[in-house]
Amino acid sequence: QVQLVESGGGLVQAGGSLRLSCAASGSIFSINTMNWFRQAPGKQRELVAIITTGGSTNYADSVKGRFTISGDNAKKTVYLQMNSLNLDDTAVYYCQMGGVYSSGYYKRPFNSWGQGTQVTVSS
Repeated sequence: QVQLVESGGGLVQAGGSLRLSCAASGSIFSINTMNWFRQAPGKQRELVAIITTGGSTNYADSVKGRFTISGDNAKKTVYLQMNSLNLDDTAVYYCQMGGVYSSGYYKRPFNSWGQGTQVTVSS
């Protein structure tokens, strides 16, 4: 089907920046949505940012003005630029994509998740 591979996580000091990437592979016909979620220890997974094929974006209030989501449909990749990181941004970050893939003669919808990448912000 469709697999997503994330990269770019790591340890950063408060106030620093990181850029996450998520690349999709497989017989993808089209990608409709590209999203980033995160899950902090002991908390539920939350939506961080979304981008549509039309380029519209939306962000969680907690990251507005600090995070920027961008997508490259040709490269089947979504990015998350994270600036002014603070301790509350520490979490495992997951990318998620939805769209259509080709399976033989058929086209089927997909909804895939990455394996997650750890982002740790230190004081």
